Amino acid sequence: MTFSKRYDEAVGKINASLDKVDWEKAGRIGTFAGILLVLSLTLVLVNSILATIHLLPVVPGLLELLGLVVAGQWCYRNLYTKDKRQALGERLHNLRKEYLG
Repeated sequence: MTFSKRYDEAVGKINASLDKVDWEKAGRIGTFAGILLVLSLTLVLVNSILATIHLLPVVPGLLELLGLVVAGQWCYRNLYTKDKRQALGERLHNLRKEYLG
């Protein structure tokens, strides 16, 4: 067999295999795989940023303190009085109803 005959035979087999593929389904699978790839790259990037921040001597402690202050302010703003607690409960109920039906 010559090279051109083997080449034509191989290309014919490849084309026959590609004709059997459902490209719409493959597109959805490709989109899903792309989203997973982007998410995993984002996780790696965020992990490296957080690891770098953790190496700085004072910054992690300040960020923890900032988180506590923000959580405390939110609790004071939304949970301090009975009326505020009821309003928060109503907002959560409305959100649940809106999104979950």
